Amino acid sequence: MSEIEVEVVDSADLAVAPETPEYVLYGGKGGVGKTTMAAATGLASASEGTSTLVVSTDPAHSLSDTYETEIPTRPERIRDDVPLYAVEIDPEDALERAGVFGGGENPMAGVEGMLPGGDDGESFTGMMPGADEAAAMQLLLEYLDDDRFERVVVDTAPTGHTLRLLELPDLLDSMMGRMMKLRTRFSGMMEGVKGMFGGDEGAENAGMGDLDELAERIERLRGVLRDPSRTDFRIVMVPEEMSVYESKRLRAQLEEYGIPVGTVVVNRVMESLADVTDAPEDAFVSANVESCEFCKRRWGVQQDALAEAQDLFRGNAVARVPLFADEVRGERMLRVVASCLA
Repeated sequence: MSEIEVEVVDSADLAVAPETPEYVLYGGKGGVGKTTMAAATGLASASEGTSTLVVSTDPAHSLSDTYETEIPTRPERIRDDVPLYAVEIDPEDALERAGVFGGGENPMAGVEGMLPGGDDGESFTGMMPGADEAAAMQLLLEYLDDDRFERVVVDTAPTGHTLRLLELPDLLDSMMGRMMKLRTRFSGMMEGVKGMFGGDEGAENAGMGDLDELAERIERLRGVLRDPSRTDFRIVMVPEEMSVYESKRLRAQLEEYGIPVGTVVVNRVMESLADVTDAPEDAFVSANVESCEFCKRRWGVQQDALAEAQDLFRGNAVARVPLFADEVRGERMLRVVASCLA
């Protein structure tokens, strides 16, 4: 197979991803292989003895297929030999458990007019990026705080959903700031009302403690996502022009939130396994770009995309995963992918 005709980048020019990040998030457009990368990373991490939770926030829920075992809607250990845990967040289950975000009666009923959008009749919950996504964020906060796990690997939903999830902390931060101002503004009035009608002195702060705690957790999440020593946000793409530019937009949007991208994973590259890992390749078939006209044309498309990606993502650590003839499922294939990511 011919060599990739792109400029060789000196290793000194590449950013160094954290060697053992506490949190690894895979993002990118749908269908590029995020679930595969998350599953492989989680298995490799657990195999090193690190208690690892793999979380899927993607409604498609292909994590079960990738691991070839049923993944529950609450974190459970899925391997006896290694400390590997997994969970597929179910939107309906998440809404039932969501507390201040949850289904049922709107906890903000009656104050919409005092919040952004409320004066034109739009309800507060209608302003949310999505109730199911809000609930998923709350569960993710819970899992990140869980002492059982030394590392959390997140298979995020496709790009648009991921950005809406990442937008939520800012929205909630703004919401709670307004609520705190309202509480201060009306505290004097409420004291008078309670004095007149014999109200409970603690009624004013009912429910506010939960919001204060949530605000603290959101701030911790913000700090974690913005700390490259603790979190590696990895963009997954395929070597095609549209995927390259979609990934560029995702990185730019992440930067707006102050979230650095540590690693870029280029998946399904038509190259020999020997070019990217020491894993044995005797059982894997590589595309023949010399005699197969279709393979040759696809290889040309990929070369152009790889050159674009190298230019756009200069400064990021880059990992390449070959295009496999077989679907990546089960432990054997996942370990090969993990060796490519390493």
